Amino acid sequence: MDAESMACPRCGAGMVQRGVGRIEIQQCPDGHGIFLARYELAELIDAERAWHESDGRHTMAIPRITADMTAPPPRPPRAQAWIATLFD
Repeated sequence: MDAESMACPRCGAGMVQRGVGRIEIQQCPDGHGIFLARYELAELIDAERAWHESDGRHTMAIPRITADMTAPPPRPPRAQAWIATLFD
């Protein structure tokens, strides 16, 4: 379904197509929300996870949700800077 044929369910305005990473989403021009397919949501979650993994010093990756999920073990504390690891 293309953006021209989609209307915002809240205000009825035509959705605007916008590129986000490797996917295209449809967004309400009045800011009421976005529409994306399930596989596109998975792409966004994977991109978010990759971003957090590359900067894990301040954030944690979003885990995949499963029925048997338990809390992950805590991460070990990290040095404030790479150079600090040379003097431990």
